[in-house]
Amino acid sequence: MAEPIQVSEEEYSRLSDFLYRRTGMVFNETKRYYVERRLTDRMAVTGASSFASYFARLRSDANGEIEQFINAFTVNETYFYREDDQLRCLTSDLLAERTARRRSGAVRIWSVPCATGEEPYSIAMWLLETWPQVDAFEIEIIGSDIDTRVLQAAEAGVFGRRALMRLPPELIEKYFERLDEDSWRIIEDLRGSVRFTPANLIEASETRPHGQFDVIFCRNVLIYFDEASRRQAAENLYENLAPGGFICLGHSESMSRISPLFEVRRFADAIVYQRPKEGGRG
Repeated sequence: MAEPIQVSEEEYSRLSDFLYRRTGMVFNETKRYYVERRLTDRMAVTGASSFASYFARLRSDANGEIEQFINAFTVNETYFYREDDQLRCLTSDLLAERTARRRSGAVRIWSVPCATGEEPYSIAMWLLETWPQVDAFEIEIIGSDIDTRVLQAAEAGVFGRRALMRLPPELIEKYFERLDEDSWRIIEDLRGSVRFTPANLIEASETRPHGQFDVIFCRNVLIYFDEASRRQAAENLYENLAPGGFICLGHSESMSRISPLFEVRRFADAIVYQRPKEGGRG
């Protein structure tokens, strides 16, 4: 493996600023090696001979290079039934509130970022296995991510042993087809129950078209943003919640420190955040 290219302070500043403006993610000096390694990889793929030539290519988006560049910087570590306390809260409390005054209709759930699909597929399985009203409602589950590569992988629905490590054997048997010693594919019916779309959380033009949701799972991504980007993402997510809707963050994240728009709700299994109902509490 070739040593990563070393860029000047000015070049690094231009590159990290470009990433920040496009994604909201902050890459300071402590992430220099990480950034330079991925820059080196993209320069090798595109045949760029210098930072200047590559950066010109990036800014002009030649052959869709912006998308490829951003894909190289996303973190997609996940597995099925991760943070299942929030899944328990989903069926024991959140959906009970959202459906209390209706016997049918649509229930919309958004997983963003969804990485390679483990989270939205986990939600689909969890509802099928634990929510008695699952057949009474038209359930729409959407998984979104800024990384277009992981969306393609999510749609394919093929997973390795590590992704399945938290699933009981009976669920693997029920919802997966074994391909070989170390890979399984989600059954077709379950793949068809989740729709995958691209979305950048800090761009309202990419979040608003998704409409409003009853529940949003947005876990372990805001920690990569600075304060301004977190506020922007929070405002966008607020607009994507129906009045009274809920958002679930990662355990190390707190919406209370980001935005005053949401109310804190403490349930037996999880702390979540709610868009207040119009004219009253969630």
